[in-house]
Amino acid sequence: MGSDEHESVVELPPSGPAYRVYKRRFWGLAQLVLLNIIVSWDWLTFSAVSTTAAEYFDVSESAVNWLSTGYLFAFCVASPIVIVTLNKGGPKPAIIVTSALLLVGNWIRYAGAKAKGGIFGVTMFGQILIGLAQPFCLSAPTRYSDLWFTDHGRTSATAVATLANPLGAALGQLINSFWASEPHEIPDMVLYISIMATVASIPSFFIPARPPTPPSASSAATKTPLVPAITQLLQTLEFWLVLIPFGVYVGFFNSVSSLLNQILSPYNFSETEAGIAGGILIIVGLISSAILSPLTDRYKRYLGTIRVLVPIVAISYIALIFAPSSPAGIGPSYAIMAILGASSFGLLPVVLEYLVEITYPFSPEIGSTICWTAGQLLGAVFILIQDALKAGEGADPPLNMRNALIFSAVVACVAAPFPICIGLFGRDVRRRRLDFDRGVNLDEMQTERVESVLSDIGVEVAGAGLGNESGKSRFGLGLKVPWGKN
Repeated sequence: MGSDEHESVVELPPSGPAYRVYKRRFWGLAQLVLLNIIVSWDWLTFSAVSTTAAEYFDVSESAVNWLSTGYLFAFCVASPIVIVTLNKGGPKPAIIVTSALLLVGNWIRYAGAKAKGGIFGVTMFGQILIGLAQPFCLSAPTRYSDLWFTDHGRTSATAVATLANPLGAALGQLINSFWASEPHEIPDMVLYISIMATVASIPSFFIPARPPTPPSASSAATKTPLVPAITQLLQTLEFWLVLIPFGVYVGFFNSVSSLLNQILSPYNFSETEAGIAGGILIIVGLISSAILSPLTDRYKRYLGTIRVLVPIVAISYIALIFAPSSPAGIGPSYAIMAILGASSFGLLPVVLEYLVEITYPFSPEIGSTICWTAGQLLGAVFILIQDALKAGEGADPPLNMRNALIFSAVVACVAAPFPICIGLFGRDVRRRRLDFDRGVNLDEMQTERVESVLSDIGVEVAGAGLGNESGKSRFGLGLKVPWGKN
């Protein structure tokens, strides 16, 4: 994998450690859940009532879309600081930063909405501050589950904390349309959310920072230093095979969630029906993940699950082209939202935990933050592109988003083959963290694998202990095994 400075170094924990988990781990997990619910609810505050909000602030719906788009770009700006914060300080500092930004951002946003006639610029500023908060809590679950949970609960813990984010979006879609059915009700809606954000943020300052003793060997081990880890991660093919589809599918979830009202309204569906569709997307997805995550924790079938669900996600985006215009009414749109939610949300925590497994000993937040950043960046770009693809007033029906949905289907299908190719073409991809927790010596495993392959192709191996210099554990990622030997 290049020079020594780019190689992974892991120091094994002391012999005979007593690993255990603590019930207090659920307090921090619950706080991550609360923060992710609120931060995502904040994101879609105005998207769920885009027509009403545009009338209140006296701006276009495209300007209202920028409240979502600017939020997503803010995520990307904060991401480098997020990686450093989680890597050096762990989850608690990230949780505290989230709470501080949520408090300030929500009340500034309320001030902008409450001002006579609404001051759109002030509301946008508050929205951007909330956008800066999101990556600190959305990127934290894999780091938190690695710090507090064993392999019997990591995927479920990551799922609970991560999928609380779209749950907040679902609540926003469902509830905001009832809170603000008329333009003059917009300030009250923002006030209610600000109060909830305040209540949800206060416990952040009282949760424990880390367990008294580690829950597993991989948690106790020293991770690869930050800069070499990022350098080597970006040189690893499997990371890109995960990053590309993750970014695309998260991006389209963000754009479709933001534009759902505008996708359905040309066909005479109300904001309330659009809110129900968004709620179905997320609620069914949460149920799906609640089923799949414990099964993944038990059977560890990460890659098989990914290969099944990714094509379903791609097909769902194709079906979404035809659902809104169906003569059957809103039913087909509800059905497609349910299928898309079940496949996307079932996939999300499995992919995040699989990425941690195959890139160990890199610290979990590195890969997850980069993936989330790609998703938010592409989400913002997709919103702009799909808004530009909206049909004109003279179309049939006026302002329909059929071309935007065709765009999402094409890109979603292009991204589908990438994760399916993981582990093919002779790539030796292993669940490294799981092996480490089970006592497998990753150096010896890597050395034996290399020596076996070299022997099979007629290359004589001189000496022993390949890649194990100076007693340090060294193992790169993505060993190439000729002719599909895996």
